[in-house]
This record gives sequence, structure tokens and C-alpha cells, in this order.
Amino acid sequence: MSEWLVLALAMLGACAVVVAITFVRHRTAAEDDDPSETPDVIEYMTMWIGVVYAIVLGLAIAGVWEARSAAQDHVQAEAQSLHEISERVRVYPPDVRDRIRGDVNAYVGHVVTTEWKAMADHGRLTSRGSELLGRVRRDVTDFQPKTDFQAQAYQPLVDQVSAVDQARNARADSTGATMPDVVWFGLLTGGVITVAMVFALQIRRTGRELILAGLFSATIAFMLFLIWDFDAPFSRGIAATAEPFLTLFPHARG
Repeated sequence: MSEWLVLALAMLGACAVVVAITFVRHRTAAEDDDPSETPDVIEYMTMWIGVVYAIVLGLAIAGVWEARSAAQDHVQAEAQSLHEISERVRVYPPDVRDRIRGDVNAYVGHVVTTEWKAMADHGRLTSRGSELLGRVRRDVTDFQPKTDFQAQAYQPLVDQVSAVDQARNARADSTGATMPDVVWFGLLTGGVITVAMVFALQIRRTGRELILAGLFSATIAFMLFLIWDFDAPFSRGIAATAEPFLTLFPHARG
């Protein structure tokens, strides 16, 4: 099922629940019930519950967006370091240069075509990717420079391999969900309480009030959907992409 269809159904469902409860509450209300007599303390509590929950939602959205942006930065750093390795080995002998570039290309191709799907489907990297990166590391570190020019390029290349490994580990740490279960419990419980406080204000069955109550609940559903969508940086709709790899290594598209 499309994630946008899930969002539409969640928002429509939230609106339907509010409208249904309002109708049921109106039909079962006592004849002498006066919805205009809402105690001031309930209005005050409703206001503060809404403010606190809005702050929590804002912090949650900012947190998952920051995690998604950090995941994309890790991908950019990894791709850039691999590109630097591929370019800087031009000072090496042709056979060594071609072997390193071939192994770099093999690693990038595996990440783009295979490992990316594994991250999206299973939330983990592949052992094959680690093996291919290990091959690149051996190619770079095992070479013995024979000229001063090659010696000057050797250490920066080793540093770039370390940068790739570090970025790969950071990418591995970003594959799973970033929001703890206890936070999700608080967000969902807070959403239910916030919407329930609308009924504490004894809304009537007028069109204007029903529309406002429905839009209010749909907005909360939309915010929760955004948090859920950003929560897994590599596996949901608005996810980090492999575009940095494809930009620097166009052949990796296959």
C-alpha cells in the first residue's frame, strides 16, 4: 500500500472518528445539557495540553529530520571519499591504478544496486559490501610506493579509505528507526488526549465546529505520519538517496 494512501486514510479516519463521536455524544446528551457552560478550568487545561503537545511534535519532527539529513551527509561523505581514491591513484602504476579503480567501482555498484535495497528492506548492510571495501583497503595499504610522488599520495589515500569506512559505519548506524518506542507511546497517547480534550469543550454539531474538529485531528494525524516517514532514513517515502554515488560514479546506474 502506498504511503500517501496510508496518510490519506489516516487523516480521513481521524476526521471520521471525531465526527462520529460528536454525533453519538449529541444523541445521547441529556435534554438539559448546555454545551455553552464549559468550566474555565477545562478551557485552560485544553489550551496548555495543546501547547505542550505541539512543542513535543515539533521537537520530534526536528529530531527525525536531523537524523535523515545526517544519514544523507554520511552517504555524501562516503561517495566523495571513494571518488577521491579513484582520482588520486592516477599517480600509481597502471596495473595498480586500474585494480584499485576496478575494486572501487565494484563496491559502488554493489552499494547502489544491492546494498541499498537491503537497507530499505532489512535495515542492515551486507557482508558482501564489507568484503568489497576490505579489498579496496588492501589494494591501497599494501602498495609500496617506488617514487617520491607515489609516496606523497600514499598517506592521503589511506586516510580516504579510513574516511570511507567511517562513513559506511555511520550509514549502518542510520539504517534503523531513530525514535525509541517510549517516545512513540508518548506521541500517540498525547495525540489521543489532545483530541479527547476537544470533546471536553462540549463541541456542538454545527458544521463549523465539526469541520474545525476534523481538521484539528487530521493535522495531528499528518504530523504523526511525517514523524513515522522520517523515522527510517533509508526505507520510507522521503528517504536518503544514493544520488551522491550516482553523481560521482554514473556507470553505477548499470
